[in-house]
Amino acid sequence: MRDEMTFVEQVRREMRDVRWPEPAEIRARARRRSRRTALTAAVAVLVVVSGSAVMVGDWSGRRGLFPPASPPSVARVEIPSAALLQQGDLTTRTGLQLSEAGLGGTVDVGVGLGRCASGRESGAPAQESWVSRSQTVLRPAGGGVLVVQDLHRMRGDGAVRFFDGLRRQLAVCREWRETRSIEWGGEPVTVEDVHRWDVPRRNFAGDDSLLVRHYVSATLGPTAGQVPDRPSPPDATVVLRVGDLVSVLLLEPASEGELVRLAGVAARRMCAAANPSC
Repeated sequence: MRDEMTFVEQVRREMRDVRWPEPAEIRARARRRSRRTALTAAVAVLVVVSGSAVMVGDWSGRRGLFPPASPPSVARVEIPSAALLQQGDLTTRTGLQLSEAGLGGTVDVGVGLGRCASGRESGAPAQESWVSRSQTVLRPAGGGVLVVQDLHRMRGDGAVRFFDGLRRQLAVCREWRETRSIEWGGEPVTVEDVHRWDVPRRNFAGDDSLLVRHYVSATLGPTAGQVPDRPSPPDATVVLRVGDLVSVLLLEPASEGELVRLAGVAARRMCAAANPSC
């Protein structure tokens, strides 16, 4: 009992020093999407199928019944956690690591790009992933987000088609403007956001890879009494494919050189889990 209380007291002291990140710390395009919990059901189905195979194998020992057959090759479905970047791959000290896995979902390269591509009818429909796994790595002592990584497995040639569609989206969405309303001085005003995307590097890791820059500036309407332009430093995102796996990788603050290095590490980790493997 004393050992249990000592452990509880240690956990209580450590948790008191943890600062959970505020929603504002995670950029819009790095928000975690809801994962459906159907993965548990899928694993249960695999267990049942596996159990059935064992029963057939037992009956095949009887003469004339169920002759032996070579088991069919089965493609990997679940994404192992080892396919994600590990804390030892990072050059910065890390704190808490949050992760989740599930079925389905779309590959999120930024909500702005998706809205622009949809509005301009890029001809690139969203590709639904088969299964996915994601992680958010925080800096120590409440220092905010360090790395966000999403990893998706696509069905068939879905990963190749996703990259073809992404290239078309980036081609038609070099610049895109959208308006929204905010409160300014107690009055509603219209804001125009100007989005720009470019791709400074391609094909530097895995089977396909893109380094995507995203710039945003916001302009207030003249009813606010002034028209300030507030450009933000660009965000950088790596989108990477190995076989049927697609990964989206973000680093805070954005460092293109470090992202390119991490993309090479991520590609090597994805290799063993990909269909086909490297």
